[in-house]
Amino acid sequence: MIRVFISGCYDILHGGHLQFFEEARALGDHLTVSFASEEVLWNHKERRPSVPDEHKKALLEGLRMVDQVVIGTSPAIGLDFEDHFMRIKPDILVVTEDDNYAELKKELCKKVGAKYQVLAKTPPRFKPVSSSSIVRWIQAPTEAPLRVDFAGGWLDVPRFAQEGGYVVNCAISPLVSLKKWSYEKQAGLGGSGAWALLNGKDGVDSELDLGVGWQDPAVIRETGLCVWRSGPKPILDFKHNGDILKGRLAILWTGSDHDTPATVDFPRDYDRIVESSKVARAGVLGLDVGALGDGVNLYHQVQLDEGMEALPDLEGAIARKYCGGGYGGYALYIFSDEAARDTAVSSNDLLLPIEPFCRI
Repeated sequence: MIRVFISGCYDILHGGHLQFFEEARALGDHLTVSFASEEVLWNHKERRPSVPDEHKKALLEGLRMVDQVVIGTSPAIGLDFEDHFMRIKPDILVVTEDDNYAELKKELCKKVGAKYQVLAKTPPRFKPVSSSSIVRWIQAPTEAPLRVDFAGGWLDVPRFAQEGGYVVNCAISPLVSLKKWSYEKQAGLGGSGAWALLNGKDGVDSELDLGVGWQDPAVIRETGLCVWRSGPKPILDFKHNGDILKGRLAILWTGSDHDTPATVDFPRDYDRIVESSKVARAGVLGLDVGALGDGVNLYHQVQLDEGMEALPDLEGAIARKYCGGGYGGYALYIFSDEAARDTAVSSNDLLLPIEPFCRI
């Protein structure tokens, strides 16, 4: 009889696990599955399992291709199954191509004369998932805010980061969901970051993979009126609930789509962008809407120098700029007070009132 042995966390069983079990079982006559115990998971990965060990053991034992299930409790990282392996002395230890503990497992195989077998990646029967991605999907919110940026745009793109610079932005309502989206799309409001969050994905990594910045998913996840330090990853410098902006914000649809990746390499004045971010930051720290507006207007001048069309003057507005990278999408307006904002909204069908959003 050829005895096959596999090990893993198998925290949330999915189709990829079943395919791996079947392919491993096909290499012999008997398959032993070892999974890391709750204590091992906590000590090595600082997380708890999705179900108690005895429940997970029962689930695995119920699979037709599994002959034996053991719980790994050995303290060595990557070798929690070592005690069972030395006792059973299987003929084959099967691992995947992306195993992180290959050398340790090869040495363990030598001790009992077992074959170290790597299973090549085969076309999956299902769209590949992982236990961590399933957990993120379960934990994903049903609604999320979008965002407006005040100053410091592009300083969240790692290759454009400037020491001493900041990114100033704010999460906004109305909220969006997978079923309800009350805004134009491709509009410069961080919709891709919200979409990633609603689908249980890591929005920061998704945006960086596109070659753009991290500010959208960062503030959408954090919420509130935020100041971030410029750099390769989001570091929160200061946060306020945004109440100082209540009744003062609106966005104007410019009539054309916004495309950040298409404009990322355009020349622009990063020194003045840094200056705008410092002025806007001082406004946030001082809870001074006028100073925040000064930072917004300074950034808008950078946009105009970049070649964007001037935005229309709206009565009662103290500041304005294009959202995101500009060149279309929505433009942000800050008004002197709620009455001025509401008057402007009532006379302009393209102007949408928004409010700061902070999840306590």
